[in-house]
Amino acid sequence: MISHPSRQCTVELQALPSRIGQVRRIVSAQLRYWHMDLLIDRAVLGVTELLTNVHLHARPDKTCTVEMELLLDRLTVSVRDHDPHLPVVDDAEPLATCGRGLAMVAAMSESWGARPEGEAGKVVWFTLPTSVTAAPPVPPPVPARAPRRLVEEVPAAAFAEVEHAVDLGSRQPAPARRGVAG
Repeated sequence: MISHPSRQCTVELQALPSRIGQVRRIVSAQLRYWHMDLLIDRAVLGVTELLTNVHLHARPDKTCTVEMELLLDRLTVSVRDHDPHLPVVDDAEPLATCGRGLAMVAAMSESWGARPEGEAGKVVWFTLPTSVTAAPPVPPPVPARAPRRLVEEVPAAAFAEVEHAVDLGSRQPAPARRGVAG
């Protein structure tokens, strides 16, 4: 079995709303560089949720590190902060405006988790499979078309009706048209 080196990207930041937007752009750019464009939406969603949790809950500070590691079959995105308290997945009430972030990370990822690092804090991570392929676009259904008829099949009476409705024998001038559109 041939071993392929992994690719990594690490960003340190303060988990503030303005910085979270910058990290989303960094994640998108790095995944494009790695030719993993199909993972961008889910990776950006996941890292946004994890950084938002650091912003809302981490104590004593908002300093954290985002790391992406691309292996042959998966992308792992992790966020390390200095708060030793592990995250809790809540069952959000239907009308709640928060509390669904980790449930979304769980739903859109292949796997996720959190591991304590003692008094140094914790790491929360998720993985995405790299073998995701986009479904081929489904062409719109072609409307059924009436079968074409050969000219011989058109009854001659149909042409006679048209001839009587329009006097083909008299020449009338065409209506005047303007040379300029509009």
